[in-house]
Order: sequence, then C-alpha cells, then structure tokens
Amino acid sequence: MMIGSGRTAGGNLRRWIMCGALALLAGCAVIPKPAAPPPPPKPVEVTPDANVLPTDADRHRVALLVPMSGPNAPVGMAIANATTMALLDTNAQNVRITTYDTALGAGLAANKAILDGNRLILGPLLADEVVAVASVARPAKVPMITYSNDATVADRDVFVLGQVPAQAIARVIGFAQDKGLKSVGAIIPTGAYGQRVSSALMVAARSRGLTVTAIESYDRSNTSVSSAVRRVLAKGPVDALLIGDSGRIALMAAPAASGTQLLGTELWNGDASIAKSPSMRGAWFAAVSDKRFGQFEQSYRTRFGASPSRLATLGYDSVLLTLNVARGWKPGTLFPTAKLYTRDGFIGLDGVFRFEANGVAERAMEVREVGAGTFVTASPAPAKFNP
Repeated sequence: MMIGSGRTAGGNLRRWIMCGALALLAGCAVIPKPAAPPPPPKPVEVTPDANVLPTDADRHRVALLVPMSGPNAPVGMAIANATTMALLDTNAQNVRITTYDTALGAGLAANKAILDGNRLILGPLLADEVVAVASVARPAKVPMITYSNDATVADRDVFVLGQVPAQAIARVIGFAQDKGLKSVGAIIPTGAYGQRVSSALMVAARSRGLTVTAIESYDRSNTSVSSAVRRVLAKGPVDALLIGDSGRIALMAAPAASGTQLLGTELWNGDASIAKSPSMRGAWFAAVSDKRFGQFEQSYRTRFGASPSRLATLGYDSVLLTLNVARGWKPGTLFPTAKLYTRDGFIGLDGVFRFEANGVAERAMEVREVGAGTFVTASPAPAKFNP
C-alpha cells in the first residue's frame, strides 16, 4: 500500500460493515513502525505516455480528491488517513484508492484521476470544487461521492455525503416544537451558507407550525453578531433563537440572548468550547451521532499520532460504502450508481444514512443539549429509516 500523493490500497469485503466499523469498535492493532527507514528506491524511467499506476485489472480504481496542501490540508489529510484506516480495518483486496491533491486545482486533479483510469471519485470537499470536478468527470461517466454539505451541487452522478444544514435544522426545530416552543427567531451569516440556513428554517417551521418572528444577518464580527441578536429580540418575544453558524459565533451571540432558548446547527458538532461556556447551558443542536466517533478517534490517534478532524469519518464511511457496492461491481466497468439508492440505507461511523432521489444523503441525527462542560443526548438518532 502506498500512502501520500500516490496512496493505494485494496480490499475484499464479505459484508458491508462486519469487518469495518465493527472491527474498529473492537479495537485496532497499532501499525508497527520500521526500525530504520528503507533504502531509497532505484530510479525508474517512465515514458511520457505510460500510466505510472499499476495495471492490475482485478482491482477497482477509485480516486480520492482532497486538499493535501494549502490551508485545508489538515482536513484533507485526516480524510485521506481515514480512508486508509477503512481499507486496513476491512482487509480489502479488490479496491485501490489513489489520492489527488485538489489544492493544486480540483479540475486538474480530476483530469489526472480520469486519465489514470479511476471509475469512481470520492470527494472533493468544497462546493466550488465539486462543480469543477463534475465538469471533467461527467463526460467520462465517472460518478462522485462528495464530502460537500451543499445540497445544491447534488445531481444524478454527484452524491452529497456531507451533513447538509437543512436536515440538522429540521431535526432541532422538530424537537423544539415537541417541547412546546411556538416561535423562533434566527441570526444568520451573510453569504451562501446563511441563505441555506434561512431557507431551511422557513421550511422546517412551516411544516411544524412554528412562527418565525425575524431573521437577521451579520458579518461575523462580535459587534455585528450581538447587534443581530438584539434586532431579533426587539421585533417581539421569541421562544427560541437559532444561531445559524459555528460555535465561535454562538459564543459571541449567547450573552446578548440571555434567557432565550438557543438552537444551533450541525456546525456545533465537536466544538468543546460550547460545552465550557455557562451562557450556552441548555442550548440544543442536531448532528450525527458521536456514539462511534470516540473509538474511531482513539484508533486514529494510535495510528497517526494526532486527533482527526470531525470530517474524517466521511472518508471512512465513503470507503465502506464503496466496498459494499463493489461486491457486485465488475472491475473496469462503470460504477453501478443505482445501488446507492437502496431505501434500507447504509451504516457507518456516523450512523445510518441513505441517498435521496436528488443525490443528497439523508442522515439519522440526534439532538444534543449543552450541559455543564459536556453534551447530553436529548433525543437519540433513529437506528433505522422508515420505509
């Protein structure tokens, strides 16, 4: 197996997760380190037209497109490491994954991946990169399972595996309504994410019969965030305030919203600073379950000597998903995208999920409440989907 810009591995999976996440949860052995570095390889002459990748015809070629350099490199490296973990945990032999650096240009990375003969793309991470990659992959009939959380980039051959804000908002709004809350205000950042939060809130509130009293935007400075909260509260009393942004913004907003039930999005997941803030006590937010993440994090730290990005599980789960489909996928043929639409869904480290007709992953989410220095599960994630 090669790891890095030429990361490769393979695997043979008897069952979807029997050897995957379950093996992980049972504990993973530490990968031994060599006593001394191996001697440098002898130089090999390669003609310009030669394919430098192995020509093993019995393995599926899968490309991983993530940032391996630049500002997003830590996230990309964590995802890449997680894909390696999945291959090792499943002892896979029939899939080879090669990593391509999107920081050098997502379109260029996709073009290289297609020329190398890859039949499936995992990634990329950002919505604008998805658009660039799709323009190259679609003519080659190579589908994508992306890590983006932007549902607008989904298509018949572009699957969105990331946690989209609309689902988290619908979950926490439904929970709030069940608790007797009848009105909600919101503050949102300027830009595309804020617009998605605003639209999701209106849809969720309408379906649950809640009143949206006001939605105010801000530019992510402390003064602007606090001012947006005050503007919402000035327009009338609300039972809850949705803070449609990260934990950092929530910490800015909370003091100005004292006495109001706070609601958050999936962006709060994994942010320990929220639990440490007394002003955030009692806040609710929805996200995928962390039930398996702790053991994954421990295994990752043992193998790679660092804590993973919370997004790393997307890499792990995308490999499990690929291996599941690969059981009936003949090497060298087109990836059978129709198998991704099973209504029973799939299971991974982040819980159960299934793809909707529009290519967006529907996820089972839990609601958490901010406690005294910790998070408490207020409403657990469903273990399976309804038909």
